[in-house]
Amino acid sequence: MTTIGIPQLSLVLLIGVSGSGKSTFARRHFGEFEVISSDFCRGLVADDQNDQGATKDAFEVLDFIVGKRLAAGRLTVVDATNVQPDARRHLVELARSFDVLPVAIVLDVPEKVCVTRNADRPDRTFGAQVIRRQRDQLRRSLRGLAREGFRKVHILDGVADVEDAVIVRERLLTDFRHLTGPFDIIGDVHGCRSELATLLKSLGYETRDDAGHPVDAAHPQGRTAVFVGDLVDRGPDSPGVLRLVMGMVAAGHALAVPGNHENKLIKALRGRQVQVSHGLAETLAQLADQPPEFRKQVEAFCDGLVSHLVLDGGRLVVAHAGLKEAYQGRASGRVRSFALYGDTTGETDEFGLPVRLPWAKDYRGSAMVVYGHTPTPEVEWVNNTLCLDTGCVFGGKLTALRYPEKEIVEVPAEREWYAPARPFLVEGSQAPDHPPIRPDDDLSIDDVLGKTLVQTVFHGRVGVREENAAGALEVMSRFALDPHWLLHLPPTMAPTATSKRPDLLEHPDDAFAAFRADGIAQLVCQEKHMGSRAVVLLCRDQVVAQQRFRAAPGVTGVVHTRTGRTFFEPQVTERLLATVREAVVAQGLWDELSADWLLLDCELMPWSAKAEDLLRDQCAGVGAAAGSALPAAVAVLERASSSGLDVAELLARTRSREANARAYVRAYRRYAWPTDGLDGLRLAPFQLLATGRGDTGATYYERDHGWHLDLVDRLVQAAPDLLQTTRRLLVDSTDPASTAAGVSWWEDLTAAGGEGMVVKPFANLTRIGRTVAQPGIKVRGREYLRIIYGPDYTEPANLVRLRDRGLGHKRSMALREYALGLESLDRVARGEPLWRVHEAVFAVLAMESEPVDPRL
Repeated sequence: MTTIGIPQLSLVLLIGVSGSGKSTFARRHFGEFEVISSDFCRGLVADDQNDQGATKDAFEVLDFIVGKRLAAGRLTVVDATNVQPDARRHLVELARSFDVLPVAIVLDVPEKVCVTRNADRPDRTFGAQVIRRQRDQLRRSLRGLAREGFRKVHILDGVADVEDAVIVRERLLTDFRHLTGPFDIIGDVHGCRSELATLLKSLGYETRDDAGHPVDAAHPQGRTAVFVGDLVDRGPDSPGVLRLVMGMVAAGHALAVPGNHENKLIKALRGRQVQVSHGLAETLAQLADQPPEFRKQVEAFCDGLVSHLVLDGGRLVVAHAGLKEAYQGRASGRVRSFALYGDTTGETDEFGLPVRLPWAKDYRGSAMVVYGHTPTPEVEWVNNTLCLDTGCVFGGKLTALRYPEKEIVEVPAEREWYAPARPFLVEGSQAPDHPPIRPDDDLSIDDVLGKTLVQTVFHGRVGVREENAAGALEVMSRFALDPHWLLHLPPTMAPTATSKRPDLLEHPDDAFAAFRADGIAQLVCQEKHMGSRAVVLLCRDQVVAQQRFRAAPGVTGVVHTRTGRTFFEPQVTERLLATVREAVVAQGLWDELSADWLLLDCELMPWSAKAEDLLRDQCAGVGAAAGSALPAAVAVLERASSSGLDVAELLARTRSREANARAYVRAYRRYAWPTDGLDGLRLAPFQLLATGRGDTGATYYERDHGWHLDLVDRLVQAAPDLLQTTRRLLVDSTDPASTAAGVSWWEDLTAAGGEGMVVKPFANLTRIGRTVAQPGIKVRGREYLRIIYGPDYTEPANLVRLRDRGLGHKRSMALREYALGLESLDRVARGEPLWRVHEAVFAVLAMESEPVDPRL
């Protein structure tokens, strides 16, 4: 058995003559969409996979598809002969352009086998001479494949070798996403061993000595230190720093990335010609006093460090000089260069230092990037990036970031150990090559104008059209609340598939079937309240509101719509919030959740509290007109029928319309009742979205709906005059008796005048492959839909027409808005700047302008 290791992100070229079994090998070892075949691309452009005249166009298509996959970070396999150096060279260059590793797998099968296989295929009309020519080209290529730029070359010699091969996907050296922390990320040490020991002690690490030298440090709570590089040069004890950090890494107590100073030290230790400057002379002199075996250990350690680390599921990236989003998790010379030196112009300033471009100013990635390299007197957040080099060796400070807490810990330098080439700035000033610090709540119109892309964890990149952004910008700027309060906008909800039952548009069986098809068995059916979606952001008190949300005096929270507008005047809002707050206090939730503010997803009733104008001007108008005209028309037709006129069909149709109109009036009146202040209002929370204390918080979409609804029931118990519970029923989509009970429950709800129900995965957030399941599918009742589609929608002819309603766009929009909503909550919980939160919030609002039938 031959084991073939390939990086999880790579471009794999299958190399072999026609008939060597490349396509069979690809089908056996790779996914259906991972393999891009040149034959298939010929078929796409010429309707014939063997049309050699279409080769040029076919490879243009192949290159385009491969490029799109590599840009998205997906392993890609090219199934072509690839026996000619020019063909391989082009694909290697394509891999390099996306900073992924090219891998060659050669299927070196005897010529006779290939000729026989091709002879057995009627679509292969070329002769044995073609196989012979291809094999000659392959044999001449074998020895030079590594020199062509392939990171790995695997040669399978013979049919048995091909048959026995096993593919193993290997984690990239930079991929530490499985490590979730917590971490203590430490800035540039530069030989300041004493300050490092002090900082580690401040962070809670316990140091172990050997012969008077610190050789390890461990945290009693299992935290991991992460060093951003530049451990050496300039300071008084580079060997002591190396000994301690190397011991921590070897013991599994620390991780490290290389700095540009380690990179230069490796060259010097190997005897290469380097400029001995910027503190390297001091390090070499200090190492000269150490045993030769220690110097070899230092060389091996520094050489083994990878360019950057991707941690915590991709949420955190550590690189010495930072790393832009396109390079994260990639592998190439330019990625390593950027990670070591930053984005440089190639020029030097008046102090002889490289001129660096402000990459962080333009950073828009979802991962937090923590780095060092450029000393600055104070740490500063710039677009979800943080520089931790605070110039300890220059008499500044040695700084660490606790992650995920985002707490800064720092210790002062004991003295100025090395005079900087550029004068170290006075406290409070800003390094000249750093971009201006963008305030957390600086919302710029440039962030949302034009077509934009928002990176989400659960749905990849979500695009926002330019025209939709313009509409959202008007709503946000003219009607919405202060942006500090708008942490989340709820997503739209997908309707169930159109029912095939003759008298219904929607039925629960279709919702159950949809989740069953996705492999989701445990569901919860929740009563769909007859109101408007509302988000309640509640603060413990006014102090929290002012400190966290910059609230005006007397404001302790908000109650807003799906588009960010307030529901009520300030006095009514505060009265409602006070009632909810009393319930939270009565149930001890502030302490239980370790929170000073909380965010609730709710339904506010009656519908007329928000939609009074719609009910009066549209629904009531239609009802009044129909109630006046149709009875009179029925009376006239009845007299005509009594006189012997043949109006039976018209009379039956008019009577049906009259009955429909009465049903329409009964339906909308259920959603309207008088309110006076809080009197008459009902609030039905059904999910806790987030909580927070200070600038960070927690999300709860991983908690099942049972947990959420039980918590809500506790609040309802404490404030029954305002709050209302959400009735629910658990259903197993794979159990016919359970789904029948769910149907019966829905029928009872709607027969009693209820709107319907929402069917949700009981687990709440549910992943399906690379995306997520719909968070909920609404199943509305027959009479409620009369309000939506009009009094006569139940007429057979109208139902036939309505069955053609397109649901695909609405479902797609629901998933995208759901992913954006989760993204905004995650960014809030991580304490990211307001402008980062509003990227996702604004995108949800913009999607509401998409051309989708609003009745869905």
